[in-house]
Amino acid sequence: MRKSHPLRRVVLATAATVSGIVLLLSLKPASDPGAAQAAGAGAAAQGAAQGGAGAVVSGTMTGDAAQTQYGAVQVRITVVNNKITKAEAVQAPKGGTSDQKTALAVPKLNADVVAKQSPDIDTVSGATYTSEGYKKSLQSAIDKANASAGSGSSQGSGSAQAAGTFTGDAAQTQYGAVQVRITVAGGKITKAEAVQAPKGGTSDQKTALAVPKLNAAAVAAGNADIDTVSSATYTSEGYKKSLQSALDKAKATAGSSSSGSGDAGASSGAAQAKTVTGSVAQTQYGPVQVRITVADGKITKAEAVQAPKGGTSDQKTALAVPKLNAAAVAAGNADIDTVSSATFTSEGYKKSLQSALDQAGG
Repeated sequence: MRKSHPLRRVVLATAATVSGIVLLLSLKPASDPGAAQAAGAGAAAQGAAQGGAGAVVSGTMTGDAAQTQYGAVQVRITVVNNKITKAEAVQAPKGGTSDQKTALAVPKLNADVVAKQSPDIDTVSGATYTSEGYKKSLQSAIDKANASAGSGSSQGSGSAQAAGTFTGDAAQTQYGAVQVRITVAGGKITKAEAVQAPKGGTSDQKTALAVPKLNAAAVAAGNADIDTVSSATYTSEGYKKSLQSALDKAKATAGSSSSGSGDAGASSGAAQAKTVTGSVAQTQYGPVQVRITVADGKITKAEAVQAPKGGTSDQKTALAVPKLNAAAVAAGNADIDTVSSATFTSEGYKKSLQSALDQAGG
């Protein structure tokens, strides 16, 4: 019996060691909590600001207005730590049956965005045009979130975070379009102006009364949370929408070197070319939209991706657009001459060009 004791001890010790290893393996977590959290954050980043690749995105981004058969649709999203926490339509078709369709569709679309964290959302039955416009504007808002990824700036407050001049998207109102341009320096709005506002009849008086007050309020507040001017409700609401759009564009350039003029020369040392498409400018004869390529702080190419067409517009467009494209490249900004006999197209071109330059930012 005594001779067997050492062997028994060896067997027991070996068994205990094996049991301990098995126990440790069974208690080891299936995955590292830190790695799992990082994976979740990565998934959220792909959904909320696709292509963010590790950058944390937070802020409010307003997409470009998408024109539909029944009216414009424009979406604003709020992103917190790479997750879309809120989606809303700041513009949607209205009037007649559009009111019912909008009331039915928009809440569903908003909820779907937050649930799916991407622009791949379902079309609402009975509101196809609104749904498609919503998705286009949503994608634009997400693109703007992408542009702010990696800038390292906090964008939740709604205040401007860059330097330069930024023109907001035109906000359509019952009495006409409102479009705001802001100048930002040191992260603050130093100047605000309405480059478009309702005009004609009583609108002239209301615009003259309201716009100076709204401009002053924007500079004082530093954001779009400003008071509506009494007796100019529509103009005020349009002003605030366009102002928020301008602020969103300012945020997208945060963290980059920028110029005070807001033109493509804002990033003098940039070696990589980028292509930016301006907002659609509505004219009497049709929309105009400009796309520019910027490299080394200069416009190297300009083209009209939309321009008036049909009837005499074909001839005017064929005459004007090449001249406008060449002028944009030569000038490097939106201060270009109007082409004779194509005034409306020229003005629309310059507005969309300025929008592209604002987005190119720094």
